[in-house]
Amino acid sequence: MTRQEKAIIIEQLTEKFSSNPNFYLTDASGLSVAQINAFRRMCFDKGLEYSVYKNTLVKKALEKLEVAYEENGLNEALKGYTGILFTSEDNANVPAKVITEYRKKRNQKKPLLKAASIDTDVFVGEEHLKMLTELKSKPELIGEVIALLQSPAKNVISALQSGKHTLAGLVKALEEREN
Repeated sequence: MTRQEKAIIIEQLTEKFSSNPNFYLTDASGLSVAQINAFRRMCFDKGLEYSVYKNTLVKKALEKLEVAYEENGLNEALKGYTGILFTSEDNANVPAKVITEYRKKRNQKKPLLKAASIDTDVFVGEEHLKMLTELKSKPELIGEVIALLQSPAKNVISALQSGKHTLAGLVKALEEREN
C-alpha cells in the first residue's frame, strides 16, 4: 500500500469517526471467512457498517479528531486484529446487541469487544458488553421522559374524575338522609 493510499484511507476514517460518534472496536481473530461473512451480513441487516483496518491507520485517523481518544485508553485496544463497527447516533446499543446475538446463535466467544466509543465516552474491555446492550436509544429516552412528565398530570386528572363520582355520591347520600 502506497503512502497516498494510506493517506486516503486515513482521511476516510477520520471522516467516519467525526460523523459517527458511536463506534465499536472488535476482535474477530480466529473466525473463518464464512463466520466473518455471517457476522458482516448480520451487521448489514441491522444497519451497521463493519470494516477491518490496520491499527496504525486507525490511530492516525483518531489523532486527527478533536477528541483525545488516546488519553481514554483507546490506543491500548488497538492491538492485534481490529474490526470497527460504525453505527448511527440513535442506535448506540445495536452493535453490542449484534455481537451478543451472533455469539448466542453460533455458540462462540468471538467477536470480542475491545472498546466502544459512545458520544466520545470510551469503554475499554469485554466486561462492558452487557452494559452496552442495555443502553437505551435516544428515542427511547425521550419517550420515557415524556411519560414521566405526563404521569403527574394524569394522576391529577384521574383523581378529579374519580372525585366527582365520590362527590356526587356524597350529595346523593345527604339528600336521602334528609328525607
